[in-house]
Amino acid sequence: METMVCPMGGGATRLYRTLTQTLSSTSSPLPLPPSHLDPHQPANTNLDPDFCQEQTGSPLCRPDPVDLLRQCQEALRDRPARFHRKLICLSDGDSTSSSPIRVMQWNILAQALGEGLDSFVQCPLEALSWSRRKYLILEEILTYRPHILCLQEVDHYYDTFQPVLAGLGYSSHFCPKPWSPCLDVEGNNGPDGCALFFDQSRFELLDSVNIRLSAIRIPTNQVAVVTTLRCRTTGRCLCVAVTHLKARSGWEWLRSAQGSDLLRHLQNLVQKHSSGPAGEPNTDIPLLICGDFNAVPTEEVYRRFATSPLGLDSAYKKLSQDGLTEPEYTTWKIRPTGECCSTLDYIWYSQDTLRVDAVLDMPTEEEIGPNRLPSFSYPSDHLSLVCDFSFKEKD
Repeated sequence: METMVCPMGGGATRLYRTLTQTLSSTSSPLPLPPSHLDPHQPANTNLDPDFCQEQTGSPLCRPDPVDLLRQCQEALRDRPARFHRKLICLSDGDSTSSSPIRVMQWNILAQALGEGLDSFVQCPLEALSWSRRKYLILEEILTYRPHILCLQEVDHYYDTFQPVLAGLGYSSHFCPKPWSPCLDVEGNNGPDGCALFFDQSRFELLDSVNIRLSAIRIPTNQVAVVTTLRCRTTGRCLCVAVTHLKARSGWEWLRSAQGSDLLRHLQNLVQKHSSGPAGEPNTDIPLLICGDFNAVPTEEVYRRFATSPLGLDSAYKKLSQDGLTEPEYTTWKIRPTGECCSTLDYIWYSQDTLRVDAVLDMPTEEEIGPNRLPSFSYPSDHLSLVCDFSFKEKD
């Protein structure tokens, strides 16, 4: 497992104009091109030289994850100890799958926002530098080696994450925000957005769409990537979505509307790929919905997902003793307005067709430390969520 990242570069205005052409003025899904033929990639992307080398005219990133992890750990040799997080195996009467599907959900903190707009007043500037954070981010990913990786606030997709993870066998799709706040930061690396990566040795791509979420039919600045995959091990299909809903207090109504729009799209996509009776929600194709919802569990958008006819449940409730309670926090930060410790990130899954086999626990308050997140130990203000799933046997 390993970690990687890249320096910020210019050309943001050109990159922004190019990428936003992928988004229509409506919320209708847009087909995504294969990542290796992506026409929206800037022609002169500067690949991170720490991870990628030019060989015979084409970029090459080191394909060995063990070497890559070792490189990250060497670059981070002076940092404090990593958080000690355990993968909690669940026993609910069913035997654990011999080949679980590992899923990681993570808001990695856009580099332009971390250094520019988010004002983490207790975090030293050096801890926010891309030269350090890129190694921490890739180390986290490579430590857990998910088959499916869902990221938010990605503003180093083309120069770092896409080429590095492609070298490790991941295919991916990226959807930028139409009006990313990163573009307001001098020296930015382009717009941030959502990215979905999957291990090509485990999954075959069937379909993928970008969605610009709407509220009362008005397009918003929030997006989603929805990808339909076929598992090469079982032959079963799986629909995976990654999203990042509107932030800040006072926008609860908008998050609710965006969540409803995403659920509507998912229901239509699942119906398209299945053979259920017309007009009825079909749950034959399992759903995984990963995201930073910017919503605590008491918000309406959370209730909309929990009561959806798609039969969804939140995987991280499995960590609680009663199996009904979300973690105390998935993000913990200190800004000029005060300290924020709350649960905003979720992995939703189809409870009738998927089983949660294991869940990565949360670091303790003591491990996180008095200055909270991000820090020299951890690169984001949000903690990664990692779960192992398996398909339930069909009746």
